[in-house]
This record gives sequence, structure tokens and C-alpha cells, in this order.
Amino acid sequence: MVLIVLSAMASTSKILQPYLKNADDKNVGERYEELSKYLLLNSGEPANWGQIGEVLPEKFGLAEMNLKEAYELDIDKVTRLNSENMYALSQAQMFDSIGLHDTSCRIEIKPIFTVETSLKATYELVDETVYQFEISTQRHGVPVQTELTCYIVADDHFQTNSGYSSDGCIDVNITLPNSVHGPGLLVVIARASSNSGMVSFGTHPFAHGSAEPKTPGTFLKLSPLNHSLNASILYAGINLSAAYAFSFNYSSTLTQVAINNESVVYNIPLFLDSSPTLVVATGWNDTFFFAESAAYPQIPVQIGANLAEQTNLSNIFTYTYLVSVKSTVYECAISIGGPRD
Repeated sequence: MVLIVLSAMASTSKILQPYLKNADDKNVGERYEELSKYLLLNSGEPANWGQIGEVLPEKFGLAEMNLKEAYELDIDKVTRLNSENMYALSQAQMFDSIGLHDTSCRIEIKPIFTVETSLKATYELVDETVYQFEISTQRHGVPVQTELTCYIVADDHFQTNSGYSSDGCIDVNITLPNSVHGPGLLVVIARASSNSGMVSFGTHPFAHGSAEPKTPGTFLKLSPLNHSLNASILYAGINLSAAYAFSFNYSSTLTQVAINNESVVYNIPLFLDSSPTLVVATGWNDTFFFAESAAYPQIPVQIGANLAEQTNLSNIFTYTYLVSVKSTVYECAISIGGPRD
């Protein structure tokens, strides 16, 4: 087991070419490092470009508008780096706002540790069914000690469980009445025992007296932004029934504020704890119940060129930082590469 401790992370690794050999290479690395820091320490122009989905940044920057601490990122700017969001920046739009011409860049943001879930056993009783899930929390394959909050959604049924994993692995039993329509959705939010700002999450759809769940994103496209959730309906015949927001300490049923034939918009509450918010929208497609989910900020994020496949580039460096979004700590890796000499 590992106890994760916050420390300054600004490590640099050369990922394609041999180690630096001369002063020119060193200057390139220093310039790229300064660029990577600039992207995280500046809010860009306009400073509120993240909150307005129709606005493109003239100058790119991910920092909060009123930055209080270094590497504090804006929840909406990070969210707009996710291609699954309807307001996402394209790779070309990001490169243009950074001012990159002969240089390529890639940004990745993810939780400090992972949450993995698996359904171990199912016990069918007369009036109810018990599902036994195994939940593991790890960082680079090493167990992480965590506290857990679990939310279960199925039809109009909602319940909460909690647990504590001293060795990075725990079994959690979920009981659902057989009268409830499935599939069901398990949402797990885990907080590292060593640091309350380190929080990760996972979701697990499962059959409950129903067919197997469809692939996520089959029925709705969920786009959180500026503390609103746009649930875009992907085809006719879908009726939404309820939407929820979950954090480590709080949960809420979302209020519907707008509706048309193509989408429904809900308000997302501003929870006070250090935690990402998991939003879940439920509904029916004829006789099939579904539950779609997304995180806010909408991570993990991967945007930019796959530099490992760019054979025309050299001097490729990766800089890794600890960043925070809404007081939750994430790992951010920025890779930058220039043209081959």
C-alpha cells in the first residue's frame, strides 16, 4: 500500500530521442518548460472563455480568472478540452490559440489514482437481488488507502453506501428490489485517506432484471459547463425522467431549467467539498431504462497530437504537474515537441 503525499511535480522526460547532449537542446527544454507553465498559470483571453461555450479563446490558458494559488485550473476550461463535450475545443483551435506553428503539443489531465470496479457475484432472492462489487483503488499498480461513497441509481430507486478500504480493495454489497426496473448504475467516488484533496471516481452499469446496459453515450450526450448540464437527446423516442449530481459528501436531484425536442438543461449545484461532481441523467427509450453519466470537470482529458507517432519531430519533452480544480488535485502532463533539425 502507498500513502500519496503532495509534492512539487515538475519532472521532465525526453520520450523519443536520447538524453540531451548539448546546450542548444537544453535551451529548447527550458523554453518548452516555460511554455508548459504558461498554459497552466495564465487564464488566457478572454479570461472567462471556458464558461461561454460559443466563445473561442484568442489566447490559451487554463488558470482560474482570479488565481489564488499556482496551478489552480478553471473547471470549465478543463471541461472544454474533452472531445465528448458539445462545447469542446478542437485540436486545431487549441493550437491556434496557443500560437503553435512548427511545434506540437499534447495535454493530459487525470485523477491521481484510479478506481476500478467489477461485479463479483449476484444473489437472486424472492423480492430482491444482492450484487457484490469489488472496488479497487490504485496508483501505478500500488494500492491506495481510501474512503468510499457509492451511489446506486435504477429507475426511480436511489440509494447511498459508504465504505473504507485499508488495503486498496473492498467488497461492497448493493441490494435492489426486484420490482425496480434496470439496468442499474453504480457510481463510486473515492477519497485518499492521506489527503482529502485527492479524489477519484468510477462508474459501473449493470443489468438488473433487464438486458445488459448499452454502451455509454448511446442515448444522450452529456455536456456540463458553467454549472449547467446540457443533456442532448441522440434520437427520437427518448424520454428523460430524472437527473442527479453526486460528490463525495453531497447529492442532489437536478432542477430542469429548459427543454426542447433536442435537449434538456439542468442546473448543477455548487457543492462545497473537495470532489469532482458526477452527473447522471436517466430516462426511457420505449421500454428500456437507461442511465448516462459524466464527470464535472469532464476528465480524464487528452487533447493534442500523439507525439509518439510524429516521426518528423525531435526535442520532445513531457512536463508533469500537480494541478487543482475546485480544490481537488489532479495530475497534468504536457508534452511539447518541435521539428527535426
